[in-house]
Amino acid sequence: MATYPPRRPLSERLTTAARNPFVAALLGGLVVLLFGVIAVAAGWLGEDKTTVVQSSVPARVGNAGEGQGLTVNEIYRRDGPGVVFISAQVTRQQQSPFGFPQEERGQATGSGFVIDEDGHVLTNAHVVEGAEKVEVKFSDEKTVDGRLLGSDSSTDVALLKVGARDLPKPLALGDSGKVEVGDAVVAIGNPFGLDRTVTTGIVSALQRQLEAPNGFTIDNVIQTDAAINPGNSGGPLLDGAGRVVGIVTALLNPTDQDVFIGIGLAVPIDVAGGGAGLPPF
Repeated sequence: MATYPPRRPLSERLTTAARNPFVAALLGGLVVLLFGVIAVAAGWLGEDKTTVVQSSVPARVGNAGEGQGLTVNEIYRRDGPGVVFISAQVTRQQQSPFGFPQEERGQATGSGFVIDEDGHVLTNAHVVEGAEKVEVKFSDEKTVDGRLLGSDSSTDVALLKVGARDLPKPLALGDSGKVEVGDAVVAIGNPFGLDRTVTTGIVSALQRQLEAPNGFTIDNVIQTDAAINPGNSGGPLLDGAGRVVGIVTALLNPTDQDVFIGIGLAVPIDVAGGGAGLPPF
């Protein structure tokens, strides 16, 4: 079995090493070098120096098409107040355990956003489907009744009208036809009831297909990796200039659990009328 000599104390080993001329010279050079570095860093040496001050510029979302990209904070401050929390008292037909139809009452929650100064609000049709009463809450906690003007289950888009005064600034509608894969996007909504939560990501893919509530197929759906969770439905998907390019509609999860896995889907705003203003109801 191999044996190893006992290690000498560190002080003794350093003293012995220092007796070696080569080692001593090396140690001396290291001391001089170390002193020089410290002197330069501390400003002891009398050489001219230039101090460069870099201002901290917020990162911009970018890919804003014809407009300059805004920071996420700028988009949130401008568009956040126009995103609303929607609560709907709904009655829906369900199959009983015995196979007979029965009514089930409950509450559906989601998001929406103001699109003009007249109080029109866009959201998803599935958020207000079967609603007997719809309430719309704004960022200042003001809650008002919303009147359902119409819905289109084949595109999962619905239009509400609120009569509140002093409405927040409407969100600008963009052109979803100009969206490209890799463009940065921002989503604002109310996931799990957490008011006006902002998440960011990119356009992961285009021309996806999504089954609408009535079984029809919605084409040209935008896929994003911005965090989408239950409660985001009906909220805006915004481009780098803060313009609405999609209505957040669904999250894809093969596990059938309502958790975010990075695949969110948004109905393109062009389906809801785009720059024309109101949906084609």
